[in-house]
Amino acid sequence: FVEKDAVVSITTSVAATEKGFAMPTVLHKNRKKRGHVSAGHGRIGKHRKHPSGRGNAGGQHHHRILFDKYHPGYFGKVGMRYFHKTMQKFHCPVVNVDRLWSLFPIGTMQDFSKKKEAPILDVTKHGYFKVLGKGHLPKQPIIVKAKLFSKDAEEKIKAVGGVCELVA
Repeated sequence: FVEKDAVVSITTSVAATEKGFAMPTVLHKNRKKRGHVSAGHGRIGKHRKHPSGRGNAGGQHHHRILFDKYHPGYFGKVGMRYFHKTMQKFHCPVVNVDRLWSLFPIGTMQDFSKKKEAPILDVTKHGYFKVLGKGHLPKQPIIVKAKLFSKDAEEKIKAVGGVCELVA
């Protein structure tokens, strides 16, 4: 047996949860402003819908000072256009000088320290096109093959007695 009032309260709470959190009227700030004609929005200016436009409206007109002050460079273009830019033309994975020896199998450095010849490393086989000059190389010659070398990388490889070979 269920009372009629209980059923009504259950249905109203379900409706409130479907819409989201329903705040009780007692907690609304407007309760305090009852009886005060303009409800805190002033008689002269009047509380109208969107007096200065919605969102970013007027960035180049009536809100120009704000945009120039807080968002300089928001309007306009920069640089040249490039129609149908496909990225395979610019694909150039890089490896730094300090990572070169890690591309060899373990123990290669010790093996070649006893021999007179230097190990050959083709970085293109490891998926790199360009060798950059970050870091230090151990004082052991190495022959590096790559499509491109930075100036610093070339100097560092030659400084330890190595060779830079360009590969097409």
